[in-house]
Amino acid sequence: MMAAMAPLDDEPAGPVAGDDLAAAYQDHYRSLVRLASLLVDDVGQCEEIVQDAFVKVWRRPPDLSAPDRLPAYLRSAVLNGARSHLRHRVVERRHLRSVASSSVAPEGRATTGDDDRVLAALRSLPDRQREVLALRYYLDLSEAEIADTLGVSAGSVKTHAHRGLATLAKRLEDLR
Repeated sequence: MMAAMAPLDDEPAGPVAGDDLAAAYQDHYRSLVRLASLLVDDVGQCEEIVQDAFVKVWRRPPDLSAPDRLPAYLRSAVLNGARSHLRHRVVERRHLRSVASSSVAPEGRATTGDDDRVLAALRSLPDRQREVLALRYYLDLSEAEIADTLGVSAGSVKTHAHRGLATLAKRLEDLR
């Protein structure tokens, strides 16, 4: 894990200066890793997803209308990175299943408590519902901030939140 971004000699041309990016790294790195960890169950992979988001911003700075939009852009980049990782993992597992012999037992992970069950239920939701709930309840973002991060309308955020909560309630009924 990177401790802090070093000053950059070759600053990229664009609206995001190296100092702004270093400040964003200091301010948002941990919360972005936590966001990724709600979607992906491997902390090392989550750190890599977040670092990749910062590298992409440094290499090709986004054309932001205002510098304060950088955190929303980074959240979107982390969500996209997590989605890509999950899609890749599905393809990998599908390939492994087709190659593996029938005597190999499917991999499984035993849950050790209510937190694991909640996370598993959250991770089983459709992508958009999972992302909305993670942004809303874990990062405590407003509907407007979530809409901005995901590039959807506030009404869509409300719909996905409602459907996701309803599904979680059904799946976790016995925890009440």
